[in-house]
Amino acid sequence: MRIKRTTPRSGIARRTRLIAVTTGLVAAAAVTVPTASAAGTQTFSAAELKSASSSVLKADVPGTAWAIDPATDKVVVTVDSTVSQAELAKIKEAAGDNAGALTIKRTPGKFNKLIKGGDAIYASSWRCSLGFNVRSGSTYYFLTAGHCTDGAGTWYSNSGRTTVLGPTTGSSFPTNDYGIVRYSNTSITKDGTAGSVDITSAATPSVGTNVIRTGSTTGTRTGRVTALNATVNYGGGDVVYGMIQTTVCAEPGDSGGPLYGSNGVAYGLTSGGSGNCTSGGTTFFQPVTEALSAYGVAVY
Repeated sequence: MRIKRTTPRSGIARRTRLIAVTTGLVAAAAVTVPTASAAGTQTFSAAELKSASSSVLKADVPGTAWAIDPATDKVVVTVDSTVSQAELAKIKEAAGDNAGALTIKRTPGKFNKLIKGGDAIYASSWRCSLGFNVRSGSTYYFLTAGHCTDGAGTWYSNSGRTTVLGPTTGSSFPTNDYGIVRYSNTSITKDGTAGSVDITSAATPSVGTNVIRTGSTTGTRTGRVTALNATVNYGGGDVVYGMIQTTVCAEPGDSGGPLYGSNGVAYGLTSGGSGNCTSGGTTFFQPVTEALSAYGVAVY
């Protein structure tokens, strides 16, 4: 299920300005930030890669996401269409002697939290997507994105807000992007599936893992994991860490929805990204194992 947040509030203004997700196809070409060393000859230690990664955060450029790629021993920085050449220079300058450890990849469109459209779970004045049903003993909950539960009280299953699902009982955003809602309506069927797949366990995928995302706006889509432990700067102080980066497309309304495998393993909750399901895009997911551990619940 999905929720759309459309009405600004004092704490919603941040979301409102981030609602629209522009279209775009992930650029295939990668441009390595130049250094004094010849391309392909300079190697970097784990400490230097960590320092280079920290420098991107220090530069604080909205529309950037980055993760260390163990295959190339580089920090791959994905930047959206809002990032200027001057801002790229700022990132390089922040990295200093470790600038050669950065590989820049352009992706058209803008990184945003996907919080609009589709069949949904509804808060007082916005809607998002249900991720996974979970439980602790005989108490049932569902997980969704933290930027959805942030500031939300009671959730409903319909736009008229007449069928109550239950209250938000936990929310973590930014830094993380997960939240939890406790079912108070005993008449609601709490299915343990995502799409048509029975979810039986949860884990962290590996780079290259084939994954499935289900959303009420775009239905079921597939792709693969391209990076782990990615940091995403959505702007306005909204920085999230430890994200799963993928090639799965997503559109407004898919936010909070589940990322999983055909083997029934739960992987993540849709956070945000760029692009659409016509031209493609880059999408980031909050690892679900972190949310399960934080709230002491389990998939079933």
